[in-house]
Amino acid sequence: MGVSGCGKSTVGKLLAQELEIPFIDGDDYHPEANIKKMASGQALNDADRKGWLETLNDLAKQQLSKEGCVIACSALKQKYRDTLSQSIAHQVEWIYLSGTIAQIFERLKSRSDHFMPSTLLQSQFDTLEVPNKALHIDIGLSPEIIIKTIKNKLMIPSDFGLFGLGVMGKSLCRNLANNGFKISMFNRHVDGVEEQVAVNFKAQFSELSTAAAFDDISAFVNSLQQPRKIMLMVNAGKTIDFVIEDLLPHLSKNDILIDGGNSNYLKTKERFDYLKDKGIHFIGTGVSGGEEGALKGPSIMPSGAAEAYEDVKPFLETIAAKDQNGLPCCTYVGTEGSGHFIKMVHNGIEYVEMQLLAEVCSVLKHAGKNLDEIADILETWKETANSYLLEITVDILRKKEGDHYLVNQILDKAGNKGTGNWTTIASTQLGVPSTLIATALFARYTSFYKDERVANNEHFRITTDTTIDITINEMLEGYQFARIMNHYQGFKLISEASKSFNWDLNLSEIARIWTNGCIIRSTLMEDLVTVFKNTTNIIMDENFAAAIKAYKPSVKKVVSQCILNDVSVPCLGESIQFFNGITTANSSANMIQAQRDYFGAHTYKRIDDYGVKSHHTNWK
Repeated sequence: MGVSGCGKSTVGKLLAQELEIPFIDGDDYHPEANIKKMASGQALNDADRKGWLETLNDLAKQQLSKEGCVIACSALKQKYRDTLSQSIAHQVEWIYLSGTIAQIFERLKSRSDHFMPSTLLQSQFDTLEVPNKALHIDIGLSPEIIIKTIKNKLMIPSDFGLFGLGVMGKSLCRNLANNGFKISMFNRHVDGVEEQVAVNFKAQFSELSTAAAFDDISAFVNSLQQPRKIMLMVNAGKTIDFVIEDLLPHLSKNDILIDGGNSNYLKTKERFDYLKDKGIHFIGTGVSGGEEGALKGPSIMPSGAAEAYEDVKPFLETIAAKDQNGLPCCTYVGTEGSGHFIKMVHNGIEYVEMQLLAEVCSVLKHAGKNLDEIADILETWKETANSYLLEITVDILRKKEGDHYLVNQILDKAGNKGTGNWTTIASTQLGVPSTLIATALFARYTSFYKDERVANNEHFRITTDTTIDITINEMLEGYQFARIMNHYQGFKLISEASKSFNWDLNLSEIARIWTNGCIIRSTLMEDLVTVFKNTTNIIMDENFAAAIKAYKPSVKKVVSQCILNDVSVPCLGESIQFFNGITTANSSANMIQAQRDYFGAHTYKRIDDYGVKSHHTNWK
């Protein structure tokens, strides 16, 4: 690209010959009206160029489906370049041939076979918007040196860097490579522990044949085209800070670091501000889907500076899962740590969904069903209550080792990696009653006291051999009721955080990117995409309200039967307790306020003055 007369056609032809790919001269595709206008000494306007640029974009797409091509086009404005690279931006490299008006004017005067007169040169310089994201080449160099410079500087760099080759990092590398991106991969070198990790990984998979493998940070960073885009797939916490400090000496202004781990959203904001002062962009990105999702298409939740996201958008949206309309399950969430916040809440919702299915299996077992029967029952639920977690639970129930069900051989002590804890803390800090997430978290904590549970069971002689009197449909409806409460609470937390931090989060769009690729994808989530276009309170939605009313008798019966038969169902139980609380017009909190005022003079509000004034009473 460059103004007319800078040598685009000459250099373009030579480069195409060198690379053995087709050359397209943009001037050959001007409509007759454009040629006549320029030949008469009139400069083209945006409207004149529109159809011409779109034609060149179509040609580029056609050639990219084959072997690629070299196109020579003035592309003077950024919006012209945007049109030329529409839907193929991540596959386009820009080369800007720059020179002075005096240099180019002399060339134009000696050019006799072109329709554009030299008198229009000034208008081209007036129109020119010098590109930031392009290889700048001085036209004073010989064509041979220009070609060599292009090959050395532009043909070698990778599009995208992946730092950290754990399970998720490796899967994301393969995903990027499978989608045609040239990547650089880095993993640290630790003598006798981690040696040649990137090199050995590259050798395992054919799709990584063009990937560059490194265990040296400087070489890794220098292998990337600028602005560099590096995704960090390392353990959350201090490790992220250590990696940032290791990378900083090698980075340049406007380079972009993407934290794809489960980092705390408050730490993400700190890193965002810290790197902003150094001219480096930081994008905190939630990634959900596990190993398989990372390989085939995860749900991706990026946040940070909007302009920095535009640079990584082609990569993240290409590798993301696709929703039922073919759109990527990846969207710019908002600024600061909002991406990691919603990933944190995603995991909190996930805790509850897992706990509910565990409770359902327990209740059905106490209703006299064996594991095969429970699997068959859950299989039928896919018609009305399908989710990824339901599907894997069916698989788990059916898995055997020899004659034994594998799940029965697993120690009943549930682990966690902290995100449920963070979600509960965030709920308390924001004053949002995410009671189901807290309950699911504490259920895991309770499970960890295995020895104490066994001793307590023996001491109190608690047995649960009696059969719970419920129907399969009552169990399904109770489960559905609890899931609605879970999603209500999770999205309520996101909504309140958005208000508190001025993030302007789009609940419908968040639900949409959670419809595929992520762990909590479900038919319920698909319904929420539409619901959140009209309300932020799903229990007030007409359809959800009707479902809640229909399911409520079932959840009451299931929970009461479990209580009467000493079967622990913490999240099923909390779902109805929460609903009763959130739908109680006049609660018992007036007594709490009176107690607080009695012992601490904390004051209280009164109904008869509409809560305007604070009051204190001497209660004795």
